Amino acid sequence: MPGQIGIWQLVIIIGLIVLIFGAKRLPDTARALGKSLRILKSETAAMKNESNTADGAKSGTAEETTAPRTIKAAPGDVSSSRPVEEPKHTNQG
Repeated sequence: MPGQIGIWQLVIIIGLIVLIFGAKRLPDTARALGKSLRILKSETAAMKNESNTADGAKSGTAEETTAPRTIKAAPGDVSSSRPVEEPKHTNQG
């Protein structure tokens, strides 16, 4: 069927990826991609939670009572976790 990727196309694409990155760098590249996706997922979830609490909040004191968030790295990788500062709401016109 036109518009669908077949088995041979997948084999060629995987072969090209191995040739470009090399077999030794593929696990590191996949691990870095996984970390990036995990951070992106946690940040989007935090933004959704923040927007949900902002819609239901009656005053601006919610920011003062929340604990600072920390981006969590891969298990066992505590050296790369870091605190995240909340954005300061300033109106600069």
